[in-house]
Amino acid sequence: MKQTIEQIDVAGKRVLMRVDFNVPMTDGEITDDRRIQMALPSITSVLDRGGKLTLMSHLGRPSGDGFEKAYSLAPIAKRLGELLGRDVVCSDDDTTSDVVLVENLRFDKGEKTGNETFAKSLAAKGDIYCNDAFGTAHRTHASMVAVPLAMEGKPRVAGLLLAKELQYLDHAISNAKKPFVAVLGGAKVSDKMGAIENLLGTVDTILIGGAMAYTFLVSIGEHVGNSLVEHNRLEDASKIIDAAVASSTDLLFPQDHVCAQEIVQGTRVQVTAGSIPKGWMGLDIGPETILKYTQILRDSNTIIWNGPMGVFEMEPFDVGTRQIAQAIASATENGATSIVGGGDSAAAISASGLEGQMTHISTGGGASLQMLEGKSFSSVALLDDTV
Repeated sequence: MKQTIEQIDVAGKRVLMRVDFNVPMTDGEITDDRRIQMALPSITSVLDRGGKLTLMSHLGRPSGDGFEKAYSLAPIAKRLGELLGRDVVCSDDDTTSDVVLVENLRFDKGEKTGNETFAKSLAAKGDIYCNDAFGTAHRTHASMVAVPLAMEGKPRVAGLLLAKELQYLDHAISNAKKPFVAVLGGAKVSDKMGAIENLLGTVDTILIGGAMAYTFLVSIGEHVGNSLVEHNRLEDASKIIDAAVASSTDLLFPQDHVCAQEIVQGTRVQVTAGSIPKGWMGLDIGPETILKYTQILRDSNTIIWNGPMGVFEMEPFDVGTRQIAQAIASATENGATSIVGGGDSAAAISASGLEGQMTHISTGGGASLQMLEGKSFSSVALLDDTV
């Protein structure tokens, strides 16, 4: 277990905290401030105990050649100030204000390259390093790895959000109560290949949905019409199916599909069991698959979900994803532990109004998926362990 910001004395000290304020913005306005709000417990923990803060984050994909107004963190500093009820200064030079947010880290190419000189300039801004940015925990950027390396000998701790993510995505999964079920969806099987391989033999059942299912189905000789297929991953898909047969894990695929000839609102649809006709494509799991999957989920004690079951952004291809979300919520109400990772899955949960009925919704899509793959993160390994 990693030491957290709550466990160390911050009075009279400045905490250099890496947060994830990479929020969606339109025309300079924040459209969703959840990532800012989720950092508040760590921030207020420092301020309430007499510490000062220098916060670091990236936003979007600037060129790395210097300041770009479209990617400035100034609007985020303003919103954070409103949430805290105090001034937040957006500056690279202020070393005295109680709460300082340095400008977008990616204005300097050194952030993404892990540049040591850039990291040392950041490290000089704090007495304590705190990582509360799970969304970028899988990256080896300067603020995640080179900065804590440069601060060796000083306290290097986890923020409360990062600690919570590690608790669920590491501890809760490795100590899962059975039956343990994984629901994996999304467009590309290549994105989930590592997770499936790592989970075989650990979970009792893996439920596959989304377009990634069609690569698997083609690999076993099914006809899937015009459905999305990664033809360069057919051999890999076949190997995973063989590995699943040899393991204790049941790997299940959709047995029926909601199909259309184009992805357009109001288009004609049909439910197809088995082979999908030429000219049609599977865009959601069908009713029989929904029934089977939801029955398995309602009897589960631990559930991890990453990836939607279809084109959930458009009716009527959202039904499978919504029904899976409802089944997981019902299982959670009955005592199951439910862990949701991935931006699309979180968005589907939000659209269904079920956020409060999940045990944990991860803030980091890429990071949560890599944890499901069994990968370790340098950014986390560098943090101090509890004594």
